[in-house]
Amino acid sequence: MHLYLIRHGQSFVNLREWTGGNRDTGLTDLGQAQAAALGAWMPTEIIAVDVLYASTMQRARETASYVADAYGIPIQPDDRLREIGNNRADHLPWPSDDLPEYSDYWGSERPFASITPTREGGESLMHFRTRIGSFVEDMIERHRDQVVVAVCHGGVIELTFDHIFNVGPWRRCEVWCRNTGITRFEYVEHPRRETWRLHYHSRCDHLHGIESAAASMTQQE
Repeated sequence: MHLYLIRHGQSFVNLREWTGGNRDTGLTDLGQAQAAALGAWMPTEIIAVDVLYASTMQRARETASYVADAYGIPIQPDDRLREIGNNRADHLPWPSDDLPEYSDYWGSERPFASITPTREGGESLMHFRTRIGSFVEDMIERHRDQVVVAVCHGGVIELTFDHIFNVGPWRRCEVWCRNTGITRFEYVEHPRRETWRLHYHSRCDHLHGIESAAASMTQQE
């Protein structure tokens, strides 16, 4: 199985000046340009995609639509791909119009404590790790010999690394990914060797010129 994880394009909640708290927002103009460039570039690198999954959050769904159009395939929504804190401890999603606010501590600082403590039943980092692991293992069972693309969030990609690399709860390294960055894992069945290969992380060939052009337009305005 070839598993491609793609972070969504820039969303309003990614902006430094955003003060609206945890909201299910869509893509900015730059995010739309990033996603469009992604959709145009992907078929030049990944010839065929068997299945396309996406987080059910708006920024991921909007990004995935460009990939779906590029390959002419449907999007399979999956709540397990939502960003940390946007699901409950039982893995069900919070309503998108009523998301809980995050704590003032980082998830890796207190991995067994709810990341949204003001809302009863919120998930911890380890609950999040479990639902990401569930998704990855499910992909192995369902799509063992296929090409799988999942449009998701930075935290999902981080915890996929934790699952595949078998990292414990006390994380010591953050795994950063740019908006629309692509990470490629390959699942291989070697009984006496590692079963995963990491080919690349946060690949952004498609963004060449996109962000510089956006910065230039901002300066002109």
